[in-house]
Amino acid sequence: MTRALVLGLGNLLHADDGLGVHAIQRLQKDPRVDARVTLLDGGTLGLNLLPHLMGFPRLLVIDAVDVGEVPGTLVRFEGKALDGLPGKASVHQLGFADLMVAMKLLGDAPEEVVVLGAQPLSTGWSAELTPPVHEALAGLLDCVIAQLDVWAARLIAATPA
Repeated sequence: MTRALVLGLGNLLHADDGLGVHAIQRLQKDPRVDARVTLLDGGTLGLNLLPHLMGFPRLLVIDAVDVGEVPGTLVRFEGKALDGLPGKASVHQLGFADLMVAMKLLGDAPEEVVVLGAQPLSTGWSAELTPPVHEALAGLLDCVIAQLDVWAARLIAATPA
């Protein structure tokens, strides 16, 4: 496995907005996660995450993403689709966009960035995920593991025999 960082974003006090953090907590206990993968609870730190992201060629971000779908719908963005990532009124979403720009300006942007998430139902005050997002969490974690497996397989295929 090439060096990869899985970054969970969100605010645990705003219901489904805490999805990324809940996912990281689950992944820390998941035996399917390769020991060489770094898991990071980024919370709402925004640009303060910059030194923690430097040097990783692959970045997988987990977050609640409002795309107007049915709550709990899983979403995926990568490549040019990241440019059209819907914004939302939260500190960490703005911070993530700024973080990506800062990394590019510093010449240390990851080779690959994938954002995985789910459509939130509510970002109101609550420490719990809403039922549809909670039900989607297992599938989201499967998507994370699948992406990590793709990166690992690509590395193995590119390694000279």
